[in-house]
Amino acid sequence: MASPEQKGLVPFTRESLELMKQHIAKKHNEEQREDLKPNTDLEVGKELPFIYGTLPQGIVSEPLEDVDPYYKNKNTFMVLNKKRTIFRFSATWCTLSPFSSTRRTAIKILVHPFFRLFILISVLIDCIFMPMTELPKWGPALQNTLLGIYTFEILIKLIARGIWAEPFYFFGDPWNWLDFSVTLFEHVTRYLPPNFIPIFITTRNLRILKLIPLNQGLKSFVGILIRCLKKLIGVIFLTLFFLSVFSLIGMGLFMGNLKHKCLRWPQENETVTLHNRTGNPYYIRETENFYYLEGEVYALLCGNRTDAGQCPEGYVCVKAGTNPDYGFTNFDSFGWALLALFRLMTQDYPEALYHQILYASGKVYMIFFVVISFWFTFYIASLFLGTLAMSCEEEKQKAAKKAEKTELQCQQTVKEFQEGDKAAETKTTQIEMKKRSPTSVITSLNMLDDSTATIRHEEELNTSRKRCPLCWHRFAKTLLIWNCSPCWLKLKEFMHMIIMDPFTDLALTICIILNICFLALEYYPMSEETNKVLSIGNLIFIGIFTAEMILKIIAMHPYEYFKVGWNVFDSLIVFHGLAEFYLANVHGMALLKIFRVLRIFKLGKYWPTFRILMLMMSNSLVALKDLVLLLFTFMFFFAVFGLKLFGKSYKECVCNIDKDCQLPHWHMHDFLHSFLNVLRILCGEWIETLWDCLKVAGKFGCIPFYMMVILIGNLLVIYLFLALVSSFSSYKAPTTQENDEAQNLQRAMARIKKGINYMFPQISCKNQNISKKTMDNVNDVYVKENISDHTLSDLSNTQDFFKDKEKSSGTEKNTMTENESQSLIPSPSVSETVPIASGESDIENLDNKEIQSKSGDGSSKEKVKQSSSSECSTVDIAISEEEMVYECEKPKQLKNGYRRRSSPGQISGKSKKGRIWQNIRKTCRKIVENGCFKCFIGLVTLLSTGALAFEDIYIDQRKTIKILLEYADMIFTYIFILEMLLKWMAYGFKAYFTDSWYKLDFMVVIVFCLSLIGKSREELKPLISIKFLRALRVLSQFERMKVVVRALMKTTLPALNVFLVCFMIWLAFSIVGVYLFAGTFYECIDPTNGKRFPISEVMNKNQCESLVFNESMQWENAKLNFDNVGNGFLSLLQVATFNGWITIMNSAVDSTGVNKQPNFEDNIYMSFYFINFIIIGLFLPLSMLIGVIVANFNKHKIKQGGSNIFITEKQKRQYHALKGLLHEDSQKTICRPRNKFRRVIFDLVTSQGFNVFIMVLICVQAMTIMIGSDEQSIKMDTALFWINLVLVMLYAGECVLKLISFHCNYFTNGWNIFDFMVVILSVTGLLLPLMVGYYLVPPSVVQLILLSRIIHILRPGKGPKVFHDLLLPLMLSFPALLNISLLIFLVMFIYAIFGMYNFAYVKKEFGINDVANFETFGSSMLCLFQVTIFAGWDGMLNAIFNSQWSDCDPDKINPGTQVRGDCGNPSVGIIYFVSYILISWLIIVNMYIVVVMEFLNIASKKKTKALSEDDFKKFFQVWKRFDPDKTQYIDSSKLSDFAASLDPPLFMAKPNKGQLVAMDLPMAAGDRIHCLDILLALTKRVMGTDVKMEKLISEVESGFVLANPFKIIYEPITTTLKRKQEAVSATIIQRAYKNYRLRQNDKNPSDIHMIDDDKEVQATTENACLDKAEKKSTIQSQI
Repeated sequence: MASPEQKGLVPFTRESLELMKQHIAKKHNEEQREDLKPNTDLEVGKELPFIYGTLPQGIVSEPLEDVDPYYKNKNTFMVLNKKRTIFRFSATWCTLSPFSSTRRTAIKILVHPFFRLFILISVLIDCIFMPMTELPKWGPALQNTLLGIYTFEILIKLIARGIWAEPFYFFGDPWNWLDFSVTLFEHVTRYLPPNFIPIFITTRNLRILKLIPLNQGLKSFVGILIRCLKKLIGVIFLTLFFLSVFSLIGMGLFMGNLKHKCLRWPQENETVTLHNRTGNPYYIRETENFYYLEGEVYALLCGNRTDAGQCPEGYVCVKAGTNPDYGFTNFDSFGWALLALFRLMTQDYPEALYHQILYASGKVYMIFFVVISFWFTFYIASLFLGTLAMSCEEEKQKAAKKAEKTELQCQQTVKEFQEGDKAAETKTTQIEMKKRSPTSVITSLNMLDDSTATIRHEEELNTSRKRCPLCWHRFAKTLLIWNCSPCWLKLKEFMHMIIMDPFTDLALTICIILNICFLALEYYPMSEETNKVLSIGNLIFIGIFTAEMILKIIAMHPYEYFKVGWNVFDSLIVFHGLAEFYLANVHGMALLKIFRVLRIFKLGKYWPTFRILMLMMSNSLVALKDLVLLLFTFMFFFAVFGLKLFGKSYKECVCNIDKDCQLPHWHMHDFLHSFLNVLRILCGEWIETLWDCLKVAGKFGCIPFYMMVILIGNLLVIYLFLALVSSFSSYKAPTTQENDEAQNLQRAMARIKKGINYMFPQISCKNQNISKKTMDNVNDVYVKENISDHTLSDLSNTQDFFKDKEKSSGTEKNTMTENESQSLIPSPSVSETVPIASGESDIENLDNKEIQSKSGDGSSKEKVKQSSSSECSTVDIAISEEEMVYECEKPKQLKNGYRRRSSPGQISGKSKKGRIWQNIRKTCRKIVENGCFKCFIGLVTLLSTGALAFEDIYIDQRKTIKILLEYADMIFTYIFILEMLLKWMAYGFKAYFTDSWYKLDFMVVIVFCLSLIGKSREELKPLISIKFLRALRVLSQFERMKVVVRALMKTTLPALNVFLVCFMIWLAFSIVGVYLFAGTFYECIDPTNGKRFPISEVMNKNQCESLVFNESMQWENAKLNFDNVGNGFLSLLQVATFNGWITIMNSAVDSTGVNKQPNFEDNIYMSFYFINFIIIGLFLPLSMLIGVIVANFNKHKIKQGGSNIFITEKQKRQYHALKGLLHEDSQKTICRPRNKFRRVIFDLVTSQGFNVFIMVLICVQAMTIMIGSDEQSIKMDTALFWINLVLVMLYAGECVLKLISFHCNYFTNGWNIFDFMVVILSVTGLLLPLMVGYYLVPPSVVQLILLSRIIHILRPGKGPKVFHDLLLPLMLSFPALLNISLLIFLVMFIYAIFGMYNFAYVKKEFGINDVANFETFGSSMLCLFQVTIFAGWDGMLNAIFNSQWSDCDPDKINPGTQVRGDCGNPSVGIIYFVSYILISWLIIVNMYIVVVMEFLNIASKKKTKALSEDDFKKFFQVWKRFDPDKTQYIDSSKLSDFAASLDPPLFMAKPNKGQLVAMDLPMAAGDRIHCLDILLALTKRVMGTDVKMEKLISEVESGFVLANPFKIIYEPITTTLKRKQEAVSATIIQRAYKNYRLRQNDKNPSDIHMIDDDKEVQATTENACLDKAEKKSTIQSQI
């Protein structure tokens, strides 16, 4: 912030220029320390802060002296325009004088606001005409005019700024380079031949990017994204590294395999016929002889492995033909393999590639795809999300600092005005300051943290700013406030009482909900009666809403009514309903029905969560409007660029992609389709359109274009997504209602509850006056029945007992049961009343001491005398038998008393029986709490769960396994029943059934019993299908899964309100989809080719049914449609997961009407429905939902002290150990050998050059695999063989050298063992083919073995440090990820078993085939894996939809089993896939949150000035290198190198000697410094000096003493500062003595030589001492 004396604006004169030059010259002559930085409020393009006062007319657009002190000596001056926008220009060098009239005129034109507006309008006009394929007649004239405008702009800028490439010159701005280049190319195209013009026309499209510098917000966001890209450089390189490695592995495994096809092998009598028919001697190349599945375009792939695809009878598997997908999908070369891996990483149509590889190579390679598609993709996505999230957090912190600074400036300005007796202008100044505040991206990002109160404040502020003029205000008050007569006022009060009654709002809410239900009831085909009922209902609801509006207008006056936003919204809905009623018969007005869905949002008035989330969404989008505009600018640019680059190619080469030479739905021949294509690429669907582009335009243009769209577009989309998530992560559930309607709704519900609570006792308890005798009897029985619920000491006062019982029974127990029903986490109240043993209570997250402190008034365990109401309670009451008898013999102490006494014999008999029973229960408890018993039950649980995997379609053919499984089921059932009985006896029924995990176990036991019963009777066989629920028992047996389930419930259950909001948004889109597309997806299919009849032959349903070939044509509906709201939801889910959405979108675009034949792109603009859904219905709700989940995650993480909520207590300790292990140096130090020969070799193999040489060899090995390809020449094979042989010999030589130098220590390092195994396997791989042949051991095996050494690049300390930093968050998150992965696997297992029971015999078509099906457990897991990554589940669902006779055969005989038919069950299939998608999505989202939060945690620790245990470990690791003998001392001369070798935050960059001297470190004899003194000094430097610092230093010192009890006691003889002072003093004395000797040189010539020698020896030392002295004085001044 500028100082007050610098606030004046001074004109820039010649004297100012001379003074500036003098300052610059003085600066060069004198060394001055300058640490000024540019003021962020005075940057170019921002408005001048108001603290500088109003602008006089004479200084507008005139040169001024720069007010920023940073530019005082930079040869610059400042110019302000009328809007106070800051411009800077250079005053000298390659430009006209600032006082030149020509330059001043150019500057005035350049800074004028209308000049920028004029250029902006010109660019917008240019953007309008760019997408046009055919310009109008006056188009060329317009282009020439625009070119002249751009040329004029460049000339003005050149004159005003000058020609140079430094800041504030013309070429110092990259955007000016872009303008100059584009304009130059446009001028060049005027004189080039026509062949070159298309190349330069595409460069003209870069003019669209000129919109960015013309908008300060866009320019700011581009700067932010460029900074993000700089931080992403390490992530990008790591991604390329992994992609390259996996591509090389793919080449080694799958090269040439995708050419394997099933070829019809000719018989002896037809060979000649086939040869003569084609005239082709190469029979293999004839595609007609390949085997094709029905409806498939490409031939069936096959393999030679047993688990690969097999050919049908009469066909053989040979390598022939081309690769699938037009030849673009293969691993035959590095480039195509890299494209395939990139496709897998981006999850675009991966299921097709899976199936192709598994058909051609075998199912075992599914492991490769699981690693790539799940873990690798997850890790890379987490890296990008984490890095961008860190950038987003940094921008938010900058925004916070900027807001604080602006607030301080505002306060200072107000204070100055108050001191100057200008209090009248203070309010105006504050308002002006807010208006004048910079509108950069920083303030935009700051808006994302607004809370609900801030939103309300902003709404009020906006409404106050939009007040009408005074005349309109008076006019509105006169006409819109009705106070006519007393009768009217009474009517108004009466209406106000009615309309504002709580029950009125309750009735209106019920009407809204009923109206939503009526809207959702529409379907196709709908009967006349149903249609009539819905129409009448619509009229009734419109009448109710109209009456509500009229009554509110009467009660509130129109003036007050329309001041409320919700009332305006209600009135619009009413006007729409009335307009729809009166225009119902007008043609073309049927689409007005769409706006009925607005009634859904009326709920926002009564639903605070809905309203708050909508307000947060709108405010977030307003804050991020520049980022949204930037995203659409890039989409527009790429759409135009693709149109100009590939538009003509699509038209000219359309026959390459379509047999009928018709353009497909997705192309780039016109702007709309090009824009839709870009949108499709951003949605992740790009590979299929890339294939079309490659066929029409070639790979040199298509691949770079697609990569740019994917990378830049996804960067923008992800950053916008993270910004929205960050805004919603501050969401808090509303605790208080904010408007009258919501409060009235709560009042009405409260009154209803109060009435029910009042009426229920009146009905149930008519006789409340019970006689005293009856009450005594009742109390006596009550005490007997509940004596186990309280200790004997509690029964000493029965009156208090009954009072407490009456109070607590109706409240505490109900609360407890409600909480237990909502969560699997036992509440502390349960542990107070239910004495479960600690070993089996499953309340691991609660401390036992904490529970004991809460259970009763006693402070010790002896005083806690709880017992269960069950007779099977096993609580050890801490009293003896005599005390029990004594307590029983005190009936008088009870107010109502026990009158009957028990004899001593009876007492002793009862106590004996009770003791026996108690011993039995204690024994049961010891059994169930025994570790061996738990392990046994866990093992049985795993066995019973794993046994389910064997019950596939082949189980009837495996009689032995089937019998074993039946006996095993019986044994498992008996074991689990026995376990349940033991726990009942040990803990009692109440304790058992109040624990949610035991309830789950009980349910599983019931499942076991029912499955056994189902096997006994034929009519009960359906009960067997519930056996898949047995796997749920795994949840209760393993703590890791329990923790994950609890954490998921903590993060998900509080977000149910948000889930409902998202559901309402989807419901609105589904209803709109029903209105638009119900009944329009039907089409008439030609049975001969399976294609749709053209509209010229069939126009509607009647014509289709009248067509007769052999039978009438069927009028078929699309499997996914919008005929009802349920189907609409399913279709929207496919759009949301981007599976099958292209088919749905194409059907909508082709639709023409109900019962009409679809026509190609007859309704192209219906694609905007899906675009709106992707933005409004998917992107925004998804960011909202994830933001709320992140908020819940952070809240519970803070409650647990900052630890991860997805790991157990044991894993938390392992987490800290892993963290320390990752920071430690894993390589043990090996002593240098004494033998001279070994010492030479040791120095060689441990040198940095040797490591570099080995890394180069590894890279050479990778490059040799890259240059390989399928069907390469014999010479290439020979060359690669010799290269591999040389590399193996070099690696073997490395091992030999290390073995010689290290001896046995060689095998103490894991990396050396790995290298040794690589050499052994490589040598074996080279020699084995010479003995057994290359068929069994292909050459690629040796290459892959050698390639495995590339993992050394990721080795800490060897490879790039950025790789280690990026791997660190993943490694630290590994325990949590492992737990979550186990839960995912369990869910997949359960659903796979369910799929085997229900979909094993479904007809193989669409997404179900020989590889992906539900016949076996492995195939089911493959299907579930695809669904987990949202790939191909639409095809599986389509196959399950085959439930009619026309699609499947319900009587088909399945060999080897008694099950008949191959039909599916659509309803079960929908529930199956939808539920699995939701569950897996929730789990995977939490996986991403865990890793990204770990990223942010590491980043925040780096920024904060804090030292952790890891920093101290790193310190001592570096110390070992400087003190190998462990003396705890280093020489002072090594101190500088030591400080420079440390890691941040203890790191001190060179030159650091002055800073180290200033630390005043104690020095021992021999100029040695102790390690503890250095550590304490560096710690004090980082942490500062405060109470926490002193505490930390004492902890460090005490810890060091404990770790090093043999510390040498020493007395410091001096310090570094004193030693420096002594050196400087000695230097001064030496200089004086030298001068003295020089004066005596004439008398004694021999002294001259001595002085010369002194010069030569001490010159450098003296200069160094002088430099150090100057540094020391500077440091002392800083301190």
